[in-house]
Amino acid sequence: MKRNSLKLMLLASTIMGAATATHAADVTLTIESWRNDDLAIWQEKIIPAFEADNPGIKIKFTPSAPAEYNAVLNSKLEAGSAGDLITCRPFDTSLALYNNGHLASLADLEGMSNFSAVAKSAWITDDGSHPFCVPMASVIHGFIYNAEALEDAGVKVPTTEAEFFAALDAIKAKGNYIPMSMGTADQWEAATMGYNNIGPNYWKGEEGRNALIAGTQKLTDEGWVAPYRALAKWKDYLGDGFEAQSYPDSQNLFTLGRAAIYPAGSWEISGFNANASFKMGAFIPPVQNAGDECHISDHTDIAIGMNAKTENAAAAKTFLNWVASSEFAKIYANALPGFFPLSSAPVALEDPLAQEFISWRSKCKSTIRSTYQILSRGTPNLETETWNASAQVIKGAETPEAAGKRLQDGLASWYKPQQ
Repeated sequence: MKRNSLKLMLLASTIMGAATATHAADVTLTIESWRNDDLAIWQEKIIPAFEADNPGIKIKFTPSAPAEYNAVLNSKLEAGSAGDLITCRPFDTSLALYNNGHLASLADLEGMSNFSAVAKSAWITDDGSHPFCVPMASVIHGFIYNAEALEDAGVKVPTTEAEFFAALDAIKAKGNYIPMSMGTADQWEAATMGYNNIGPNYWKGEEGRNALIAGTQKLTDEGWVAPYRALAKWKDYLGDGFEAQSYPDSQNLFTLGRAAIYPAGSWEISGFNANASFKMGAFIPPVQNAGDECHISDHTDIAIGMNAKTENAAAAKTFLNWVASSEFAKIYANALPGFFPLSSAPVALEDPLAQEFISWRSKCKSTIRSTYQILSRGTPNLETETWNASAQVIKGAETPEAAGKRLQDGLASWYKPQQ
């Protein structure tokens, strides 16, 4: 009997020891993020999917308010209390974190091979040798339209610049809709949904953007001034009082069915789906001539990196490789329509408008907004100056040529390759 009791005690000890060992092996990774609006998606979809495939690694998603994120994150990093994984904003904000030793290099992370140079451009050192965040999603620019409005005016979806302005003329002549919903009060949308939406077709996307960084093209060159000439024509189609029209005003005009076309970023999809009662479609920024190669602004928006001081580097890399996978891409893209995966693996989207946007990647070459990498580090800041120039050109307060010269002079005043 004693022998049996001893056996039972040894068996219980073995079981308890194994359970303790398993428990000790569990690792909890904490994620810092500014995206507090998608907390439910992480808790209900992303985290359960990862943990199901990776027993022993637990994920804790701890977002901050967007406006407070940079300050909160920097404070935590300095105090040594930041999470294992850091959600990365694009370009210089995250580059500064890497340069200050807060983000680890991911040059040896297997999953990074799933991303193109354009996809990695927002989270890589200037020399291209050290990516430091895994790209999660981009937003794509184009035009969203009210299908009923185009039908009312008897026009088809335009593919060339001439067709685009002919469609706007027809909608205006019919008089039932404002041809295009955009204002200039906030300025940024004039550049983001205006200049950097149509511009890549003129400066040939990455070719022109990289040439501007290298100093072999200037903002006074035809490829950079021509988009302003096109924008100058928009004034006649934006409706009365567009100069005082805010970004929310423009959204409301479109979703209420009062405007036919909306110069858009794909982040609008969820809101428009919720608030518009009419059928919508989207079209690629029109090319100048039929048969021209098209370029789209497929702008890098969000990524995730590893805290250089994490004590759980192996588990963190396991998670980052999963974020680089097609499984994560499918979950994220369908949970957040309009935020598109940046990995090279194709992903089928359930939302038809989102699927239309992402299909353009197979038809056009992707680029990012022209001012975001390197070129807005000085004073005057090229990004905010482009906001103002775009708004002034649309209003007719500045000529395209004068806008190009002003921007070029400002850039050349501090950026050596342009001097």
